[in-house]
Amino acid sequence: MSLSTSRRLALLTGASLALLAGCGSSSDSADAKSGPARVAVVASTNVWGDIARRVGGDRVDVTSVISNPDQDPHSYEADPQNQLALSKAKVVVENGGGYDDFVDRMLKSGHNDSAEVVNAVEVSGRTAPEGGELNEHVWYDFPTVAKVADRISAALAKADPGDAGAFEKNAAAFKAKLAPLEAEEARIKKAHGGEGVAITEPVPLYMTEASGLVNRTPAQFSEAIEEGDDVSPRVLQESLALFSGKKVKVLVYNEQTSGPQTEKAEAAAKAAGIPVVPVTETLPKGKDYLGWMTDNVDALASALAK
Repeated sequence: MSLSTSRRLALLTGASLALLAGCGSSSDSADAKSGPARVAVVASTNVWGDIARRVGGDRVDVTSVISNPDQDPHSYEADPQNQLALSKAKVVVENGGGYDDFVDRMLKSGHNDSAEVVNAVEVSGRTAPEGGELNEHVWYDFPTVAKVADRISAALAKADPGDAGAFEKNAAAFKAKLAPLEAEEARIKKAHGGEGVAITEPVPLYMTEASGLVNRTPAQFSEAIEEGDDVSPRVLQESLALFSGKKVKVLVYNEQTSGPQTEKAEAAAKAAGIPVVPVTETLPKGKDYLGWMTDNVDALASALAK
């Protein structure tokens, strides 16, 4: 979801206060292994952290700052442990697009200007549509993820030239496993292209668009939800009518930012017999990126087939 300027400033202020207060962190690191020194990698979320592990293998030590599947990443407040990890990182993987601005701020305050920084949104080449906002959830865009894997490989090679071949090989193996996901999107498009879909937020739109589905959600609804604002009664009724009028085949629902109005949409979909496909912004517990995205695409295909 995209944040308004005021909300982004509020988060940055909150992050600064957290640094002063020494709040607890939410990070997870790769298990320590014996052998040569590994490349220290910090990823803003466990999504990019998992991909960095796939590319780096046992030659990297990865810390993922945001890893709690029950937490809205946009409300995360970075802490001193994050600052320490970022100050020592050789490679940093951030999402960009306003999603995790604390990374750049803490790199600067930690005086770490030597780290290789991979910004996924910049790598993607995605920009905001005319008159609209950028959908920064680029990890649902598999071609972008493939590009980011290559960029991580290149960044790791700069930090550890001796293992460049291993990083390149790992990135190629990871990208090969993305191919079945893109193939499944193509199958969905062939079977259901042009059919309507509803969303609560833009989180899954790269996936639904690649699958040939048309987002019929009123822009005012998803924009209000992503900004944390109330949906007007008129727009809410328009949104709920998508389900009672059978104008969409599925509702794709972001579980990490549910509230009264999104819950009304979920209830309306279920009452109309329209399947609900839950999605998240960070990895569910016990899942890696490939397994998680396989579940998401399969769930979408199954829902549309009902």
